[in-house]
Amino acid sequence: ASYGPNPICKGCLSCSKDNGCIRCQHKLFFFLRREGMRQYGECLHSCPSGYYGLRTPDMNRCSRCRIENCDSCFSRDFCTKCKTGFYSHRGRCFRGCPPGFAALEELMECVEGCEVGQWTEWGTCSRNNKTCGFKWGLETRTRQIVKKPAKDTIPCPTIAESRRCKMAVRHCPGGKHRRRPAKTKDKKKKKKNLMERAQKQHSIFLATDKTSQ
Repeated sequence: ASYGPNPICKGCLSCSKDNGCIRCQHKLFFFLRREGMRQYGECLHSCPSGYYGLRTPDMNRCSRCRIENCDSCFSRDFCTKCKTGFYSHRGRCFRGCPPGFAALEELMECVEGCEVGQWTEWGTCSRNNKTCGFKWGLETRTRQIVKKPAKDTIPCPTIAESRRCKMAVRHCPGGKHRRRPAKTKDKKKKKKNLMERAQKQHSIFLATDKTSQ
């Protein structure tokens, strides 16, 4: 029977004009649909999003998934498909995968990622394989891959990193150091010395020229 805008009582063993299906046929699931303040029963072959089919001797029912952000579930506490934008992991839904797991975008699942060990201490500060002769150098630390990822497409975290450091010994023992010429601060004095030198050379040139005549 059909009761106006209410769902058709298809698959019902008993149906009410006000409440829709009350009991369903053996293989179907009873689903209580709510629309505003009103609710009515339907008999469905599969439960809608956010519900799972619970089979009982009395009557099969659609029961709500109790997992947050779950689209479909196997049981009230185990999600099989999460809502858009969430990753499935061990029956739960996450915005981002837990530590030690990587996101598999095509399936929106969290799989075992690449596990790395602890960082070593920072190494000796050096430059060009020397620990002296420079003011600044680089120091490096590393960590080992403890467990490779489940899929080759999942990258491992960085296993080596370097940072700038100041040399403990700037000058190498026994090395020869070239001193940089001191810069003359008094430019006027320097200019005066150049003028005096030029005048002296000019005087010598004139004296030599007279002698030759």
